[in-house]
Amino acid sequence: MTTRAAVRPATHVTRPPAARFRDLLASEWIKLRSLRSTSWTVALTALFVIGSSAVATLAADTAGSGPADFLPHLAYPPAGYWTLTLVSGVSGALTVVSEYSSGLIRTTTVAVPARGEVVLAKAAVTAVLWTAVGTVVSTGSFLVSRTILDERHAGVPLTHPGVLRALVASALLAPVCALIGLGLGVLLRHSAATVATSVFTLLMLPPMFSESARWSAEVNHAMVLSAWKRLIQNWETGPGSLGHSATVPGSWIVYALWPLAAVALSVLIVRRRDA
Repeated sequence: MTTRAAVRPATHVTRPPAARFRDLLASEWIKLRSLRSTSWTVALTALFVIGSSAVATLAADTAGSGPADFLPHLAYPPAGYWTLTLVSGVSGALTVVSEYSSGLIRTTTVAVPARGEVVLAKAAVTAVLWTAVGTVVSTGSFLVSRTILDERHAGVPLTHPGVLRALVASALLAPVCALIGLGLGVLLRHSAATVATSVFTLLMLPPMFSESARWSAEVNHAMVLSAWKRLIQNWETGPGSLGHSATVPGSWIVYALWPLAAVALSVLIVRRRDA
């Protein structure tokens, strides 16, 4: 008799196709949109910031004031835009921290092992959302303040020197802070610690460094809030009063470097620490 060895048929493991980046964007957008707090936070923040511009303009004594006085104090008051800085920074952080605290991050990483791409998708959705919010808020602040000032014959057009720059800088303040918060969320992964660090970094740290000494002024100028203050000030028609003044190009560089560094470090951290 002859025996034949049983030959097992070769088995091929079929791997699911890698997630496309646009699918990751859609997933992150669904996560963000499904939260009721997102729409309420955006709406209330926009209402408060634009309302603060209206209140500041209505309460201002415009008698004898020139166009240079319009931008920093009336259209873009600190109270409103400090609030925008705080809310956008914390919201950006919570897009990451909320997944770690709820355990949803485990499902995300199992479905998409490429964690760096997940972070990039979160950053892209966060940036688009808060750029839209910032644009609406900044434009609304300008229009409301200008309407009130036009009734007093003290308004300035968008073409006035420094007006467009202040509008763009105020619009970009929200996405810049949101991406910084996202980076801190990836780094710390703890709600209370991330919120506290975001508040400290964005709001409390800049006033600690005055512009009386050169080294202190350079540290101050490297902060996002200080860069925003410089960009909305129309020093072409109104001289600055500080000893060591920041430059407009340098302030734009600060705007660019902070979010780029935050996103780059976030991708590096999730690839190394969570591998």
